[in-house]
Amino acid sequence: MSAFLGVEHSATGRRWTGPTAEDERHAEALAREAGLALPLAHVLARRGVDAPGVPGFLAPRLRDLMPDPRSLRDMEAAAARLVDALRRRERIAIFADYDVDGGASAALILDWLRAQDHDATLYIPDRIDEGYGPNAPAMAALAQDHSLIVCVDCGTLSHGPIAAAKGADVVVFDHHLGGETLPPALAVVNPNRQDEDRALSHLCAAGVVFLALAEAGRQLRGAGMTAPDLMPALDLVALATVADVAPLVGVNRAFVRTGLRVMAGRGRPGLRALADVARLDRAPEAWHLGFLLGPRVNAGGRIGAADLGARLLSTQDAAEAVALAQRLDALNGERRAIEAAVKEEALAQIEARGTGGPLVWAAGENWHPGVVGIVAARLKEATHRPAVVLGLDGDTAKGSARSVAGVDLGAAVHRLQAEGLIVQGGGHPMAAGLTLRRGQIGPAMERLADLLARQGAGQGGAGDLRIDGALMARGASMALVESLAAAGPFGAGAPAPRFALPDLRVAFARTVGSDHLKLALEDDTGARLDAIAFGAAASPLADLLRPGARIHAAGMLETNHWQGRSTVQLRLEDAAGA
Repeated sequence: MSAFLGVEHSATGRRWTGPTAEDERHAEALAREAGLALPLAHVLARRGVDAPGVPGFLAPRLRDLMPDPRSLRDMEAAAARLVDALRRRERIAIFADYDVDGGASAALILDWLRAQDHDATLYIPDRIDEGYGPNAPAMAALAQDHSLIVCVDCGTLSHGPIAAAKGADVVVFDHHLGGETLPPALAVVNPNRQDEDRALSHLCAAGVVFLALAEAGRQLRGAGMTAPDLMPALDLVALATVADVAPLVGVNRAFVRTGLRVMAGRGRPGLRALADVARLDRAPEAWHLGFLLGPRVNAGGRIGAADLGARLLSTQDAAEAVALAQRLDALNGERRAIEAAVKEEALAQIEARGTGGPLVWAAGENWHPGVVGIVAARLKEATHRPAVVLGLDGDTAKGSARSVAGVDLGAAVHRLQAEGLIVQGGGHPMAAGLTLRRGQIGPAMERLADLLARQGAGQGGAGDLRIDGALMARGASMALVESLAAAGPFGAGAPAPRFALPDLRVAFARTVGSDHLKLALEDDTGARLDAIAFGAAASPLADLLRPGARIHAAGMLETNHWQGRSTVQLRLEDAAGA
């Protein structure tokens, strides 16, 4: 297929690819049959939506997309045990992962129990001292004082630690890839169990917990009791879904769309305080969850006290929420500084090693375990390759990995463990964690690269930029932005629509902030469009984006809010000489 607008090599070194001829025909038919603007039709065509499915896609309703919780194995037993513990007023402990998904999952259960005048013990392991997931000492200690331990966002591979919880029942709500055998828990609810059909594999742990609470509510009502309303809890499910990079497809779209509306009501003290410290002064969008709120919740588990995020999300005390949000905001600042130093070293390694293969990886002495996952994500974004970042401590290497769309990283890491190439590992398609000995690094990375190459990693080329269609500057209206928003939310598995605007003149350009470019672009009819190119002041784009230059521009349309006014803006990602 020929390059879109003939751009074989843009200012950032990428080749632009556009819709296929079949995509074009589908979009034109969709626009005609459903009465859509052509740019929106292009987006829906790319999603595989047909004309009869347009109304349901543009206005997804949770009640239409909500799966039957009982379609997941062990769900009825897990919910029944939770209901039984509630009715008997048993002591319940919640063992959660230290990230956003774990914290939100724990907060969901804590809120649900608290609404019925029952409290639970929260336990989140320390990332450095205890590592990910249940550990035998902690589980044994919890079992001494609790009759039910609920593991959220962890536990599927924790055979030994769950066996150590003698005298207590253990229920697992997780989404990480399962092994050939399950741990000795009363119930393991996980759409990524080996014996599941994977129809709900896109759920994060908070999504699984939400379904579990829906099933528990059904059982309560069946017994003639009342159950808490779960709709206010969807703010937590939305936050976890976006922050855990779960694909925004199926019920996840409805979770996030509805959750964003709930969050806009600012009813949860923790999220209200977090939005305030992040200076989020308008109704949140999906990207706010991933880039403003999520990192702050994660900061506690990365470099501070592991339970700060879950405590913030579950607190009902406004003053405590403000204090926790301020502490997490400060920790997030520290995290950014640590991350920048590790990222610089890691980039130097991968540049020396080369980025032409299916995998990039880096390893460094005493790299903070709390930032290796973020750095892996940055390397993945920079190279368009799955990335692994390992921190070395003596003979042990612990790290995180992040993947690209269409490449199941969790399955590959699980294969490494099965083959004895690493000590421990697991995850889901887009992210994984692993532990190995120093001497295993070379062979493990070589084998991982081979496994990922078989899935197509690296074949697309780091230089490909996918364009949804062409757009004229005059067509970039607020009405179009609002209609495109109906196809959202956008994120993992559902990228924001990207358009190319041909033959524009740079009418204005200046640096704003530390390294961003603020632009005004104009076509030959005089139509003008504002644009912003983040981080571009010191990039190859800066040499092209000079006043008077003629360019093809590529990016995403968005609403710019400034001093009470809302205008259309192009978030410019790339450009080429016209």
